[in-house]
Amino acid sequence: MENIDIQDIKHPLQRAGGGVGESVSVFAPATVANVVCGFDVLGFAVNEPGDEVIMRITDKPGITISKITGDDGRLPLNPAKNTVSVSVEHYLRSIDRLDIGLDIELHKKMPIGSGLGSSSASTVAGLFAIKTLLGDDTDPSTLLPFAMKGEEMACGHGHADNVAPALLGGFVLIRSYEPLDVIRLPHPADLWCAIVFPDVDVPTREARQIIRKNIQMKDAVTQWGNIAGLVSGLFMQDIDLIGRSMKDVLVEPVRSMLIPDFYEMRQMAMELGAVSFGISGSGPSVFAFTRDEETAKRITSKLQKHLTSIKIGSNGYVSTINDAGPRVLG
Repeated sequence: MENIDIQDIKHPLQRAGGGVGESVSVFAPATVANVVCGFDVLGFAVNEPGDEVIMRITDKPGITISKITGDDGRLPLNPAKNTVSVSVEHYLRSIDRLDIGLDIELHKKMPIGSGLGSSSASTVAGLFAIKTLLGDDTDPSTLLPFAMKGEEMACGHGHADNVAPALLGGFVLIRSYEPLDVIRLPHPADLWCAIVFPDVDVPTREARQIIRKNIQMKDAVTQWGNIAGLVSGLFMQDIDLIGRSMKDVLVEPVRSMLIPDFYEMRQMAMELGAVSFGISGSGPSVFAFTRDEETAKRITSKLQKHLTSIKIGSNGYVSTINDAGPRVLG
């Protein structure tokens, strides 16, 4: 879905909520999108990193962004150009509350352009914050179209494989975009994730542009067989099936060229006991599934040491799948 028409989206606001000066702080998690074979249709949330939004109600209608930290000055304070404020404005318009005044602080606690859903985490934190302030107790999934508007601004494509798991938590399948149909999937509780973000620049827009527009039928058959196998493995709690299904013949062969020593890192991870290995989102972050925390830590350490040896800095994270999604900090 390239463009999302949300003009007619309406849902009830149960309580007026939100007096002047009232504030809330919300954390939303990073996400791993695509999950190797599920381009634009699969994603899951992790425990760290993530972003924090502090939002307070003011007495002057309109949205302002008073502070952004952790972005090295890369993100706009202009509310018309920031994914957080734009998605919040769409939400307010849908419930006829453009009369409200909001001040937003965005604290980036994860790298921008990492392939870990940086814009998604910010957007979801903002939407969950306004929902909380206004006492809107509708299902969080009602916020998904507004979060996708933020993604459309961030990368030119309103995909949901980052915002859906960030908002809903857990492992998520986007069965359809028209109409939007999102399903939370079960997963093994002992599935761990090792994530390494190499300090190289892979812009999402450019990473999408190099993907092949036409594919061979035999590759399509291979890909949808792997997606079906991965989903089956999640339902069956079969980690071996999950591992052998996580192969990508469509996108990874092209995007891997943008990530230094991708195949060398894959070999290292698999030799250390990884269940699978692949690119997180559009990259450059890579991730591996493991059966336990210690293996995930060993893989993260090994990959970071390798990147250091080729003069590339990195960040590493170890996490289980985060089933909670966004949470109120205070």
